[in-house]
Amino acid sequence: MTRSTLIVGLLALALVSGACNNDDSTTGQTPTSPTSPSAPATPPADVVFTAQLAASNEVPPITNADANGKGTATITIHTTRNAGGTITGGTVDFAVTLSGFPAGTVLTAAHIHPGAVGTNGGVAVSAGLASGEVTLADGSGSFTKTAQSINASDATAIIANPSAYYFNVHTQLNPGGASRGQLVAATTSATY
Repeated sequence: MTRSTLIVGLLALALVSGACNNDDSTTGQTPTSPTSPSAPATPPADVVFTAQLAASNEVPPITNADANGKGTATITIHTTRNAGGTITGGTVDFAVTLSGFPAGTVLTAAHIHPGAVGTNGGVAVSAGLASGEVTLADGSGSFTKTAQSINASDATAIIANPSAYYFNVHTQLNPGGASRGQLVAATTSATY
């Protein structure tokens, strides 16, 4: 083998090796491997919020027999998304624990509403609690409601800005709301 044949062979090998290299920076393609540090983050399917409920958070604040009503709500939005990652709908689970209400308090409803602190809003998402379904026999108790429907626009808006929404429970004594708390994101692992 002559020296020129060896050089030509090495050059050919270098060209073939370069052509087989899958360097995305030279092809202009975005890496799609989930392990690639530059791959787009996939938003989580489930997003969890909490709300610390208090009668004093209602607008106006509750001053009657429900005035000591308080509690905690954990709200999980299970999103459905299209191939592009856009939310198309979903369901919501509610786990609520209450205390400080008068014995025998009957809950009439529970909802997520739009509204910043000090502002009331209409119902965005119902917890699916029927009037009279839960009675707080000794003024304390809890309930869980699962798989309540949520539309894409409400899910998107709540996930993007939870502090602009509140959750509250309603009682027979306070049908407009007895104990309220703003939503706070408990898990955030992606940009929406």
